[in-house]
Amino acid sequence: MMAARLFGSDKRIAITIAILVAAAIVVPVLNLAVPDGSAFHVPPYMVALVGKYLCYALLALSLDLVWGYCGILSLGHGAFFALGGYAMGMYLMRQIGSRGVYGNPDLPDFMVFLNWKELPWFWYGFDQFWFAALMVMVVPGLLAFVFGWFAFRSRVTGVYLSIITQAMTYALLLAFFRNDMGFGGNNGLTDFKDILGFNVQANATRSGLFAASAIALALGVFVTWLTVTSKYGKILIAVRDAESRTRFLGWRAENVKLFAFTVSAVMAGIAGALYVPQVGIINPGEFDPANSIEVVVWAAVGGRGTIVGPIIGALLVNAGKSWFTGAIPELWLFALGGLFVAVTLFLPKGILGLWDQWRGRGGGKAERAASVAAEKGIDTDETPPKIVRPQAGEKPGAQTGAWANPNSGPEPQPAE
Repeated sequence: MMAARLFGSDKRIAITIAILVAAAIVVPVLNLAVPDGSAFHVPPYMVALVGKYLCYALLALSLDLVWGYCGILSLGHGAFFALGGYAMGMYLMRQIGSRGVYGNPDLPDFMVFLNWKELPWFWYGFDQFWFAALMVMVVPGLLAFVFGWFAFRSRVTGVYLSIITQAMTYALLLAFFRNDMGFGGNNGLTDFKDILGFNVQANATRSGLFAASAIALALGVFVTWLTVTSKYGKILIAVRDAESRTRFLGWRAENVKLFAFTVSAVMAGIAGALYVPQVGIINPGEFDPANSIEVVVWAAVGGRGTIVGPIIGALLVNAGKSWFTGAIPELWLFALGGLFVAVTLFLPKGILGLWDQWRGRGGGKAERAASVAAEKGIDTDETPPKIVRPQAGEKPGAQTGAWANPNSGPEPQPAE
């Protein structure tokens, strides 16, 4: 009842959040409390694998906020994901302490190997979880804000903006590969021991990280839904559909896009932070532009501009990737490319769009015809005019109701 009041007719959002919250509770219980031999037992490797998929789903959702609802096709969202991952990785490296290979209590192993004498200034504070959690959001958000400030105010749009975002993540890839950057170079950050005092390899910790990923995704769904259904969300969609008209009405389109882009980057950074302790490593390969393009595929497969669609696309595509890379690894990239081409040609609105069209909830010929007519300024309202029948004592054709003029006097008669 409360969900119906909160979400109104959009039951899809309520169902998705309910499933994620239930998974955050049920999956850890089935992993920790159910014996290994039981058919209901969830093995630890499956918990970690699905937890990683949930992080990918949050990343796809963050892209959907700017691509599906603002029309910004970002090919650099992998950069925000990786920066959030590096912020968490730096915290995890500081927790190793003297348990590293070289036994240095202050410097991570790769710094000792490279003959670093002291900890770089930008590593200060990462021994505290609260500081690392803050940097997980601040660093990607700050980069997105600065990048968006210059890009949007310069009126860079369309494919040009997509290319610039791709160039940004590629530049970060090259920078983080350098050993003198202080982030582990090609090998990145790995060999993590603890998180908040708990062993990252323990089943209970993995279950906790899975639950945190599911809850974070549920919160991401709620925040995105709250954003796009608000007054700001309507302006956001207006910028996507007709930016010049929105500017003509007095709205600063660059500010509208900048806010969405920054919030989206923060969500991607949180996804990266939850991803790192579950996979046990973060390296510059996460900045690879191909990863950002793959996120676009997830959103397109599920259905962009639907909130739930990118989540479905991320889960399905990554589950297929796990199966393909194990069964026929040499064909995986061909399968992914073919999937993207097929979706572009035959499912332009993705899986969820196809479902809505089949259920008659939108996407059909009537919706497309109304959209085209609206662009041309044609009124498509085919409701027939209301016929007012004369009352007793009234002449046919006399004006009645709101259309009658009380001061007009009796109806004039034709001259004889």
